[in-house]
Amino acid sequence: MGIVARYRDSTYRRLMEKSKIPLFTPVLVAGSLIILVSFAIRASFGVFQIPIAEEFGWLRVEFSLAIAIQNLAWGVGQPIFGAIGEKLGDRLAIVLGAIIYAAGLVLSGFAVTPEAHQFYEILIGFGVAGTGFGVVLSVVGRASSDENRSLSLGIATAAGSAGQVFGAPVAQWMLGFMTWQLVFIAFAFLVLTVLFAVPFMRGPQMASRQLLEESLRHILKQAWRDPSYTLIFVGFFSCGYQIAFLTAHFPAFVTEMCGAIDPSGTLASLGITTTSSLGAIAIALVGLANIAGTVAAGWLGKYYQKKYLLALIYAGRTVAAAIFIVLPITPSSVIVFSLVMGLLWLATIPLTSGLIAYIYGLRYMGTLYGIIFLSHQIGGFIGVWLGGELYDMYGNYTVVWWIGVAVGALSAVVHLPVNEKPISARRKAAA
Repeated sequence: MGIVARYRDSTYRRLMEKSKIPLFTPVLVAGSLIILVSFAIRASFGVFQIPIAEEFGWLRVEFSLAIAIQNLAWGVGQPIFGAIGEKLGDRLAIVLGAIIYAAGLVLSGFAVTPEAHQFYEILIGFGVAGTGFGVVLSVVGRASSDENRSLSLGIATAAGSAGQVFGAPVAQWMLGFMTWQLVFIAFAFLVLTVLFAVPFMRGPQMASRQLLEESLRHILKQAWRDPSYTLIFVGFFSCGYQIAFLTAHFPAFVTEMCGAIDPSGTLASLGITTTSSLGAIAIALVGLANIAGTVAAGWLGKYYQKKYLLALIYAGRTVAAAIFIVLPITPSSVIVFSLVMGLLWLATIPLTSGLIAYIYGLRYMGTLYGIIFLSHQIGGFIGVWLGGELYDMYGNYTVVWWIGVAVGALSAVVHLPVNEKPISARRKAAA
């Protein structure tokens, strides 16, 4: 064994001996802040649906397509930024993502045609990819001990939900005294603040020497030959469909479909007097509930098989969405649905990313998860675009909502056959 190899082995043993590192490390805190800012901005786009359409006289599908393209670009960019992070450095990937994100927001603020909006959303989507889950969670995962990894991923994911709590209401508040164009430019400056957290995105690599030295090509070949990887890819589609559709269309859905708010009721006393403000608050409630949901999912992932937890989450979403659309849409039902859906909202992220890390290892977690995330964003593209297309066709969201119920049920089923055993252990057993 060479000197370098002996050094790596001894370093890894020392790290593992000291693996009782605290849960809250600088990497986890910095990564959570980056995701919080990135998702606060991204989660606000549904608030701009009506103002932009009304200013230019666009059909609902025009801005919907722009958001759909953003989701697709995010999905395409995720494995690209994951590979950049693993080959050139995670911090470089985050810096590039933040700059591209800000540029896309500024250019969108000056766009006056649907085509321009749709084109600049490509930049925003790539920016979210560079500052979002794929890159940040891979750093957090590699810097966490085996004992804390699942919970660390849950906490970092919950930061995205925290951003959602503030993003939509802040955007709605800002629209009260400035144009949507100025809000976009203000958000561009905000996203650049994540650069102050980038220097802290470095920590001990808790992956083994063997995993660190395996080639990306070898790992990708193993993953694509494994039916479980395909099942996870297929199952993540509905998560993207449901989340993107609701983020982009739920505020408008509530504005137009919800019953009137009682002027003497509790909501009015809290300052929520219109269905448009309720729509923004609904997105915030989803994010608030999901802080608890994602942390709980990460904690449960330490003790129970992740595939069964994922199946339960998708089944819960399916039942909640079906009940909500069947019953009358009232302010109370909007709040209850938002809280229930929030508990299940991003709870899939720490479990899916943790499942990828557990089965295929940590070295190329960013790229492997990024490919899986592409399925999520293809679902997001279809959910957002189809929402606008079918709304313009039928004047409501009923059909696209029931499609979401169906794909959610499919995802609950396809996770059940996943082989949740590390692929390295499978190789040893087959040898």
